[in-house]
Amino acid sequence: MKRSFFPRALAVTSLLLLGSVTSQAETTAELIAKGDAADNSFNPSKALESYLPAEKLNPNDVGLLLRIARQYRHLMCDVWNVSDKLKYGNISLAYAKRAAALAPNNSEAQLSPAITYGKMLPYEGKAEQVAASPLIKAAADLALKLDPRNDTAWHVLGRWHQSLANISSVRRTIGEIMYGKLPVGTNAESVDCFNKAIALNPGRLRHHIELGITYAQMGNNADARKCLEKGLKMPNKEKDDFELKEVGKESLAKLP
Repeated sequence: MKRSFFPRALAVTSLLLLGSVTSQAETTAELIAKGDAADNSFNPSKALESYLPAEKLNPNDVGLLLRIARQYRHLMCDVWNVSDKLKYGNISLAYAKRAAALAPNNSEAQLSPAITYGKMLPYEGKAEQVAASPLIKAAADLALKLDPRNDTAWHVLGRWHQSLANISSVRRTIGEIMYGKLPVGTNAESVDCFNKAIALNPGRLRHHIELGITYAQMGNNADARKCLEKGLKMPNKEKDDFELKEVGKESLAKLP
């Protein structure tokens, strides 16, 4: 019995090792494909189960780093605790910055940190918000310089103008005294950016809803209602669409 045990154990071990080597040879493409399938099913945790092992094999794959950054941004939507949201946001930001450093001429890579900064902004303190604002603008501008047809970059720039357009002079003065100079954004620029995003990619509901929110800020209730209703009727195609539709519903309900 003892003599037969060791050869059998060696055989099993050899098969396991062989399987490991075979798996390693197939890992990168297969893991990314599995991660993409989970991403398309709006399951960021499952996607990361494939993307993170793939990253160990290809740590400088820019496309993979951007995928991972996106999943951690998605995880921010799935947790309620602010500290957890910021934790995932900071992990996303680290991956986004790595991608941007590796691909200085890649529009999506340059934009990724700006997207993450924007997702983190509502949960950060005023000082952090003021510090992040020019970084978002600079990243969006660079992304558009590299690819003027990047509809996501136009969207980010539209959100940037939207968030800054209606800060009262009193709040701006107090904020600048306490935290530093605030950039200036306008509703007109926001509308222009969202319209450019829609012209490039009309099938993304986020462009329509955010345009509607800007119109609501301007007091243009007719166009706000039109854009919000259009966006809310569109199918969910991206993870963030579910959350954004809730924002759109709230904005629509506030219209007179």
